[in-house]
Amino acid sequence: MLAASLPPPPRLAIVLSHPTQYYSPWFRWLRAHTALEFRVFYLWDFGVKATRDPQFQATFHWDVDLLSGYDSEFVPNTAANPGYHRFLGLRNPGLTRRLASWRPNAMLLFGYKSPSHLAAIAWARLHRVPLIFRGDSHLLGRGELPLLQWTLLRMLYAQFAAVTFVGEANRDYFTRLGVPAHRLYFAPHSVNADLFDPAQPEPRTAAAALRRQLGITTSARVVLYAGKFVAAKQPRELLEAFLQIRPRNAALVFVGDGKEKPALLALARTAPPGTVHFLPFANQSEMPSRYLLADIFALPSRGLYETWGLAINEAMHLGVPCLVSDRVGCQRDLVTDGETGWVFRATDTSDLFQKLAAALAADLPSFAPRIAARIAQYTYAHSGAGLLQALRAVTPSLSLP
Repeated sequence: MLAASLPPPPRLAIVLSHPTQYYSPWFRWLRAHTALEFRVFYLWDFGVKATRDPQFQATFHWDVDLLSGYDSEFVPNTAANPGYHRFLGLRNPGLTRRLASWRPNAMLLFGYKSPSHLAAIAWARLHRVPLIFRGDSHLLGRGELPLLQWTLLRMLYAQFAAVTFVGEANRDYFTRLGVPAHRLYFAPHSVNADLFDPAQPEPRTAAAALRRQLGITTSARVVLYAGKFVAAKQPRELLEAFLQIRPRNAALVFVGDGKEKPALLALARTAPPGTVHFLPFANQSEMPSRYLLADIFALPSRGLYETWGLAINEAMHLGVPCLVSDRVGCQRDLVTDGETGWVFRATDTSDLFQKLAAALAADLPSFAPRIAARIAQYTYAHSGAGLLQALRAVTPSLSLP
């Protein structure tokens, strides 16, 4: 008797606004380490084509490989003003035709705020293709959502057969909006650990050279802020707290650009010479050396859009303890006050002062083993396991080892 043939594996269509330095390496990992058959449908070429970022006030493209090692295609975007932060910034009239041609058994969507995302949801529902959602929103600092928004979001998430959540605050968000527990699957936010490997010698050499270039001694404690200089991320409040503390043998380094830079430069002129430094925007391949320049990494955001803070993952892979506000989405998962870093109340500048002072005075080497143990649970393997669990649940008749 012939053995019964196994059902085919599912074909997963992934719809994503644009290639990113965080998800492209994950897709490459999924292709290399799983039997999953998938194709990524990109709605815009931001990241691989030089484009101006208004918050960084710079034109750039990521200098790491975003497209090789997995199957993808760009669906032409006809928007007059392309962008993923505006509703009409992603208009891809050919998307549903491309999806139909590829014939997926399931679809993974990152986001919903564009005509193309809504068209993909409608197409999938019409053709009975189960939908999986991945997002990282939270309700930290928001209070209750307006009734209309709450109602519309509940209706939206009811369209998905499964939802992957990235952390505790994100899980609470989906639960509050009516997603039942049996549809929720933990697929944590993670970054390319190979790029942020503390065993690599080149970034450490580059970090030591940066210290010498800035005139910072090897014994000085360095606090690093890296990102967009915008008010919601509170770089000015961080600088004010540092100036108020006036720590001995310490420095504060800003990496990036943005609208707040003139105010930061003006305030920095009041600092003792050699204690506050500014470095330009650093592309992805340069970031390991920037983190290794630091003894403490700070993400003091109060803005409601700091849905996770993947820079925290990157810094922690390199063993750097982090100072974050309680509105940073990853805080409950990654940064425990006094264990893997320090947490302050986002709208309380006196609390920021106290926690920064505590960080500068802390026994930093004692944090290293706890940081390593925590971040080891946030890898592409863990993210992939959660996605595959969700996919098996929504395609039970297909085979996926």
